[in-house]
Amino acid sequence: MVMVSADLQRLEHTVKPDGSVSFLVVGDWGRRGLYNQSSVAYQMGNVGEKLKVDFIVSTGDNFYDSGLIDEDDPAFYDSFTNVYTAASLQKQWYSVLGNHDYRGNALAQLSPVLTQRDNKWLCMRSFILNAGNVQLLFVDTTPFQDKYFHETDQEYDWRGVLPREEYLATLLNDVDVALKESSAKWKIVVGHHTIFSAGVHGNTEELVDKLLPILQENEVNLYINGHDHCLQHISSSNSELQFITSGAGSKAWRGDINPWNLDEMKFYYDGQGFLAAEITENEVYLAFYDIYGNILHKWSTSGNTHSAS
Repeated sequence: MVMVSADLQRLEHTVKPDGSVSFLVVGDWGRRGLYNQSSVAYQMGNVGEKLKVDFIVSTGDNFYDSGLIDEDDPAFYDSFTNVYTAASLQKQWYSVLGNHDYRGNALAQLSPVLTQRDNKWLCMRSFILNAGNVQLLFVDTTPFQDKYFHETDQEYDWRGVLPREEYLATLLNDVDVALKESSAKWKIVVGHHTIFSAGVHGNTEELVDKLLPILQENEVNLYINGHDHCLQHISSSNSELQFITSGAGSKAWRGDINPWNLDEMKFYYDGQGFLAAEITENEVYLAFYDIYGNILHKWSTSGNTHSAS
């Protein structure tokens, strides 16, 4: 893993000898193994071994209910190190912050002290990960939501974010420039919050207004998020962009689904699970798994044609 200086920090991850890359995606997980977090972790270990995954992506809300208190918070071990124990999961984790993480000491999760304690941990606000012909661009989505700045019953750790307007303008520009400069065949953007979702939280209008046009203009293939505690796949009616939710790492919200256009809604599951991705030079293959190791939904694309089951 080599770090290169840029507006957004750029990381390089080595791919397999054939140029392919495989990874798992889990979100909204940190509950000390409860609410089936340990069961999700167990199946992640099995699938990770089968796919020989190169790394793991976390879509945020890493520690409930209010992030970490500081770098010494035992929740780091109780919800991360001591839960994801399978050999196949001792790969690099690339994580973003969710809104619950901002309710605690957000800087603690970004601290290199945690990486020293568990070298698979890496969390940053926004950054670029290049892996062969795949580019993953991680975006800090929590500061986009107006409501977090107006809530009176919650406090958020906005150190490093204020002044907000300047932070968001710089971030959006950095994302746009990075995508325009990218030569990757497959472009994936990862954030905590939904853009489109039939779940409890629904659409994030601030991201629909500000981030989505940049993704569409730059022909991004996948937007992967958490936030809604479900597994979900929504397609675009006007672009190749697919909206993928993997926020079912522990506590799920049974029965909470809103009506959606069935031409766009390819899959929705209101239980726990995770996403697996395999990407070759010419194809993206996605599979959603439940806590029993069953494949609930599969989808693949060659860029020109899609198939789902």
